[in-house]
Amino acid sequence: MPYEFPADYLTARHQFRTLAAERGARLEAFAIKPVGPDGEPLTIDIALLGDERPARVVVVSSGLHGVEAPLGSAVQAAWLSDPNASGSLPPGAAVVLLHALNPFGFAWSRRVNEGNVDLNRNAVNQGEVYQGCPARYAELDGLLNPRRPPRLFDSFLFEALRAQFRYGLPAVKQAIAGGQYEYPLGLFFGGNERSRTVEILAEGLPRWVGDAEHIVHIDIHTGLGRWATCRLLLNDVEPPKHSWLAEGFGVGAFESPDPRGTAYETRGDLLNWCGQSLFPDRRYDGLCAEFGTYPGIVVLTALRAENQGHHWGDPDARACRLAKRLIREAFSPASPRWRAATTAHGLAIIHQAIAACFPSKTPAHPAPGEVSGGLA
Repeated sequence: MPYEFPADYLTARHQFRTLAAERGARLEAFAIKPVGPDGEPLTIDIALLGDERPARVVVVSSGLHGVEAPLGSAVQAAWLSDPNASGSLPPGAAVVLLHALNPFGFAWSRRVNEGNVDLNRNAVNQGEVYQGCPARYAELDGLLNPRRPPRLFDSFLFEALRAQFRYGLPAVKQAIAGGQYEYPLGLFFGGNERSRTVEILAEGLPRWVGDAEHIVHIDIHTGLGRWATCRLLLNDVEPPKHSWLAEGFGVGAFESPDPRGTAYETRGDLLNWCGQSLFPDRRYDGLCAEFGTYPGIVVLTALRAENQGHHWGDPDARACRLAKRLIREAFSPASPRWRAATTAHGLAIIHQAIAACFPSKTPAHPAPGEVSGGLA
């Protein structure tokens, strides 16, 4: 069956499992306790392809931030639907696809899980505690998390620009999005304990990759950066890794977290946790593939309104319904051009990762050029 850009969680899950089964993948599913809007069960689905005892593995994960999942699901489906890609992995290679790591957020159009937890702030390393908050976040709490329903007309944009002028954009960006553990109903809340998703990955990921000596992990996100472009964000800034990435993905395709650039430093980051806590003694290259949509202030406005509506609004009220539409558009634009360009680019990144792991056995697939035109 050909793949399609999924309209909702159920469509995405059915498509993923069907395509994976057609490719002979080994499938697993893990239930998440909440249900979807129509009472449907929610699962994180895993597809394993290639060598059962691989030397090197490419992991591709989607939907860690639920509402961002459609693109990641489409990229995974595009790869599965291409027999030349998924049916001809070189010996010693395996691909592990992690589909909809936050199925609740995907189904309910939320970036967070059922506990209002940002799962990319929840994977704290051993010895760390779920406590703390950037000082400026506390100052901005009233602006970011007003305890009232969203309004059709709001002064948030003006107030946010004033805060940016007062503190500077890098400082405001880092304070807001770096991760906080003191405001459970607020934006970018990292939780107060390990989430079900992180528990599943802690148990499953070492088993799925086996004894592989080299793991390349592509975690697909949207909402940060210029329209329809992609940046590969990484925490490890060692020169040898930069050299390998430049060779495999192209010079200038990646950058390190820096609030003066595309991204910022985050606490509880999933890829950092995988490298430090799950695979400290192996070669683990974690790359956050960030696909740009709208300007950061537009994305933040949508996040804020949806969070207000979820906690303090009537879901049938006009402003709350609008907030849901805005957050879906902010992270998964309806533009056919955006969807085609980003899906093609994401597919090319998977090809590049496999080619980089097995350079003498797999042809290179250069990523398409940027299309004219954010939150990890």
